[in-house]
Amino acid sequence: MSDKRFWTLRYTLINVTYFAAFCTIHACAAVYLLAHGFSNTEVGVLLAVANVTSAICQPYVAGIIDKPGWLSNRRFILISVFTILAGSLVLMAAAEIKAVVFVIYVLIYMIQFAYQPVMTALCFEYQKAGCSINYGLARGLGSAAFAVTSMFVGKAIEDYGENLLPVINIAVMALSALIVFTFRKPESADGRDTDAKVSPEGGQDSKTAHNNIVDFAKTYPAFSVFLIGTVCFYFAHNMINDFMIQIIRDLGGGEAELGYANFLQAILELPVMAFFGLVLKKITSDKMLLFSGVAFFVKILILIFAVDMAGMYISQSFQLFAYAVFIPAAAYYVSKTMEELDQVKGQAYVTSAITVGGVFSNLISGVILDHFGIKPMLITGTVVCAMGVIIAFVAMLKLPHHRS
Repeated sequence: MSDKRFWTLRYTLINVTYFAAFCTIHACAAVYLLAHGFSNTEVGVLLAVANVTSAICQPYVAGIIDKPGWLSNRRFILISVFTILAGSLVLMAAAEIKAVVFVIYVLIYMIQFAYQPVMTALCFEYQKAGCSINYGLARGLGSAAFAVTSMFVGKAIEDYGENLLPVINIAVMALSALIVFTFRKPESADGRDTDAKVSPEGGQDSKTAHNNIVDFAKTYPAFSVFLIGTVCFYFAHNMINDFMIQIIRDLGGGEAELGYANFLQAILELPVMAFFGLVLKKITSDKMLLFSGVAFFVKILILIFAVDMAGMYISQSFQLFAYAVFIPAAAYYVSKTMEELDQVKGQAYVTSAITVGGVFSNLISGVILDHFGIKPMLITGTVVCAMGVIIAFVAMLKLPHHRS
């Protein structure tokens, strides 16, 4: 096996285990929580609390990781994996205690979001250390793992019940811990710990990290305004994902169709992400981000007019142009545009914007759904997403990407 395939395979396995658990924790959150006595509004509040906490923690953790010291990308991922594993054990033991379920689900939902940008930063860190990794392929196969898990979980829940979800979490996180633990950079010539960062000495690496959010925004104005558009995109995206089971039931489907819908959107991400490096040779990452924003808008717009599951599947197919383009485009944009000491923060701010979009979606969508129904909820998401498209175009086409 070539060195390139060796590193790509191992990084792929980290993505595969992450997104398998992402399916059971995030995509199936409403299914699990509704089965344990939560209302739609309570589900929205729980997910909002988890998203708010995650959005606050991500830039803070990234600032620590960006600094020299013991806490590296890899070590933070390991801590996160063990936390999710432990939380899933508690869910199994205390599934009938609603207050415990609330607290633990907030924790594992938040932690899993928090280490997603760190996984992306880990890839670019290892690339700069000489490890040849195909990010797009690894990330795309992670989405394929989500797709396969969705197919399995949808049917399994119908057969065995929602309490199967924490069991899957435990098995997947145990495997992830083993993979991440053995995923180490090659030993350095001087024998020092390659996992920990050392203080930079002069030259390019001595540039100051922009840990203050105001300084960061002044340095990267286009990106910072684009994040507002990202919040709007993911308001709509999270609305669909978090309340998909209710949308599907309104269209005549059930848990099995939920699995099929998740499988469709996830499996379509693989070809786009796998060959994204080739696309970037023709179209710049900032233009691809704008393209993805328009696709997010079309995806939710279709659902307003859907009358059966065919409409849902057509909408999910636009994942090919929306999420599948946005994620690698954002990762490459940050890597290309930002100084090295800001790159973990840059990846974290993307995920924070995604998370904030989820917060507003969770708080608003559940209330609209309980009081007005599916269509008003989807119309609200469409309007917000349209605003995001306008903001994104202004940011990327009118503002500078980097100021010294």
